[in-house]
Amino acid sequence: MKNCRSLAGNGLIVVTAMAMTACATVKTNQVRIEYVPPKIPEHQQTYEFMKERQSLEKLQEFLSPFRLEWPLTISLTECDGEADAMYSDDTISICYEYIDALRRNMPAKTTPAGIEPIDTLVGPFVDTVLHEFAHALFDYADIPILGREEDAADQVSAYIYLQLGKDEARRLIMGTAYTYFIEARDTGSPTTADFAGEHGTPEQRAFNLLCMAYGADPELFEEAATRGGLPQQRAEFCEEEYELISLAYEALIGPHIDPDLAKKVYDRSWLPLKTTSMLRTRR
Repeated sequence: MKNCRSLAGNGLIVVTAMAMTACATVKTNQVRIEYVPPKIPEHQQTYEFMKERQSLEKLQEFLSPFRLEWPLTISLTECDGEADAMYSDDTISICYEYIDALRRNMPAKTTPAGIEPIDTLVGPFVDTVLHEFAHALFDYADIPILGREEDAADQVSAYIYLQLGKDEARRLIMGTAYTYFIEARDTGSPTTADFAGEHGTPEQRAFNLLCMAYGADPELFEEAATRGGLPQQRAEFCEEEYELISLAYEALIGPHIDPDLAKKVYDRSWLPLKTTSMLRTRR
């Protein structure tokens, strides 16, 4: 048993004798970061841009309220040409290639849906880090999962940033959904292998995200859901979907968070100004 296993009931927490020892070791501020200098020259600009803007330092502080038994590292690194991100061996690796892919797909100007170019990079970047952080939480805290782990990680990621202020939550949701739809456009019709994969298709992940956001705040995300093409028959049940996710999050992940520190974190402004420029790589 890795974690402080607890069962909440009637306001009481029942902890096994073995878990009591673990409880003494879990603590906040357990996230470490590293910018691995790239060997390939084309990644140098991304390395300098991300480091100059303290991108990982902000994520480190944002994740500080989570109680972990031992340190977790977030690493910005090269991945042998793979535009990817992954969690393994107590490390979340975010590939320079993935950041470069986001840069290439940034729109030249604000989209008709009102999505700012910078949000199409920051949104999916934050979403991806939180998605991989969710995998780490499942591992560190032995959190039970019913269904596909990748779907659960998507839900945890979105739930976390939906707790931010309305403007920031909307920017993250819209920027992330934009990227999913761009990915769907570029990859074409799903194949049998896509449907058999551990991840949902980009279209499914986009609609799940829009539904979750709409369920959390129908007024704030009504236009986003409409412009994103969320079907009415799905939208009718989004509030219930969000409530189920919220219940699971608070029961399973909530005990691993310092609530006072989390409030300070969520009350802050984290995203860059919408007018922030971003270097683009050639398409």
